[in-house]
Amino acid sequence: MNLSSLKPAPGSTGTNRRLGRGEGSGMGGTSTRGNKGAQSRSGYSQKPHFEGGQMPIQRRVPKFGFRNINRIEYRPINLDTIQLLVEKTGATVVDMALLVQNGIANKLDLVKVLSRGEITSAVEVSLHGFSKSAAESIEKVGGKAIKL
Repeated sequence: MNLSSLKPAPGSTGTNRRLGRGEGSGMGGTSTRGNKGAQSRSGYSQKPHFEGGQMPIQRRVPKFGFRNINRIEYRPINLDTIQLLVEKTGATVVDMALLVQNGIANKLDLVKVLSRGEITSAVEVSLHGFSKSAAESIEKVGGKAIKL
């Protein structure tokens, strides 16, 4: 192999179309742009999402719903989950560190305890929120519900 034998891969090069170089070239006159209208002019650029004057899809499709930007999203955790966690780890204090360590919540989550299931262990639960019935159930068995 030497430099004189190098050539481009087949199909990778082609001859450029010489536009506007007279009728004999086959591409004179309108230079392959069709006749008249904005597309034939220099400087024309089509707006994104323009559909030729037909009603665009973002206006045809109806909008619905409402998303409150001030809403605080809690990750729900139920009493039965806390009971399983206490039985598995033998912990007496359930807090964010324990939930993150066991993969139940992420460290940036806000966690609220809900009352599905029942709890039988007296544990101190220190989290961001509690439903009334969940807090009552925890305190009924001798635990503490501490809101952060």
